[in-house]
Amino acid sequence: MSKNAVDTAQAVATRTDAAQTPADAGDAGYSKDLKARHVNMIAIGGAIGTGLFLGAGGRLHNAGPALALAYLVCGIFAFFVVRALGELVLYRPSSGSFVSYAREFLGEKGAYVAGWMYFLNWSTTGIADITAIALYTHYWSMFTSIPQWTLALIALAVVLAVNLISVKIFGEMEFWFAIIKVATLVGFMLTGIFLLATQHKVDGRTPGLSVISDHGGVFPHGLMPVVLVMQGVIFAYAALELVGVAAGETAEPEKVVPRAVNSIMWRVGIFYVGSVVLLALLLPGSVYSADQSPFVTVLSKIGVSGAGDVMNLVVLTAAMSSLNSGLYSTGRILRSMAVAGSAPKFTARMNRSQVPYGGILLTCAVCVLGVGLNYLMPSQAFEIVLNVASLGIISTWVIIMLCHLIFVRRAKAGLVDRPSFRLRFSPVTEIATIAFLLVCLGMMGKDPEVGRKTLLLIPVIAALLVAGWFGVRRRVSQTAEKELSQLTK
Repeated sequence: MSKNAVDTAQAVATRTDAAQTPADAGDAGYSKDLKARHVNMIAIGGAIGTGLFLGAGGRLHNAGPALALAYLVCGIFAFFVVRALGELVLYRPSSGSFVSYAREFLGEKGAYVAGWMYFLNWSTTGIADITAIALYTHYWSMFTSIPQWTLALIALAVVLAVNLISVKIFGEMEFWFAIIKVATLVGFMLTGIFLLATQHKVDGRTPGLSVISDHGGVFPHGLMPVVLVMQGVIFAYAALELVGVAAGETAEPEKVVPRAVNSIMWRVGIFYVGSVVLLALLLPGSVYSADQSPFVTVLSKIGVSGAGDVMNLVVLTAAMSSLNSGLYSTGRILRSMAVAGSAPKFTARMNRSQVPYGGILLTCAVCVLGVGLNYLMPSQAFEIVLNVASLGIISTWVIIMLCHLIFVRRAKAGLVDRPSFRLRFSPVTEIATIAFLLVCLGMMGKDPEVGRKTLLLIPVIAALLVAGWFGVRRRVSQTAEKELSQLTK
């Protein structure tokens, strides 16, 4: 529904009628099978992934111990985004999540851009995930004879089947994926604390503050490398917004969402910042590398046998979790868009288990192209799609903050009611977050190898979005007029 249509409908409909009629027609038909434990673990799973398990190694090498500060700063802004989304969810739970809110507060064009940029993010992330799964599986010798593209296709087929069965199966899969990731991190942190407390040598060095002070301090390479890794750290936090999508399929969002959102901050502090600080205290940044998980590096230096196998299984789990979440979220987002007319009609279809299979299959179709990419360029597939995905997540977070900004303005004007669960210090918080995200985007230009080429894609993506809008605008307008006439009867 367009922005003007929503305002008109609010003027003629009573609060009782509004409560009885879904504000987003795309929300109708879903089950409410996600429990509190599912949503809590989806929040944890969104905050912990390959960005930490694998990506922290290369970033520690480049930025040194100051990487912990980068994770903290990015984590604070990520928390602002999720807190803003959480407030919008309590105002009106929707499986269309931020696309539904963009429709209400930014109009149909805003919803169109939000939805397709999110689809770009997750479809390209899905390609990265199946590529990563294939690469991690090749770690074990029994799988090395199987072509990379075949393993990628098998992984896609398995996760697709899980998503199509029911949302409850999706929730269970994410629950156990998160348990594995959390258990691994807790186990490593307890090991690291033991090594520090007992002063057990790691690679011939006594762990502690001296490891940092003797190798260039907190900023061994200066401030600029820390700034440059920010964009990669932002991507490490991608998927936190899944809490908003999942809230549309839980029976008590007003109880579940605040608890899940508030817990994100301490999880970031413990798991991301805490683990990076431990890594920096155990070994110098120069010892870590992008080719190996930093946790494997530490464990191998103290002679723990099988450390590589365990961590490889964990990063494999993290990639499967990411792929699982991507299919889940894009299916719901595309259905919300299809009902409004801005996505293909078949993406609105649901099966008997109340799963929007049309949107899920469309995302899978793009991932199949990724299987082809794995066949043609197995060594470059991962890096190519990962950077395109970063454009999608930054735009998604900016749109969430814009929606919240307008939501607060409308609340001050008496047009909507803010829930008690709120993002504080508006509009300063939203503006600061948007500015930070745009600066991170601009910093990609400092990387001539990959970042600068990624930024050159922005005009291409913009042109495709404009062309696509002209293709769907008539259908969007007709759908909005039809929905408005039903609300005003």
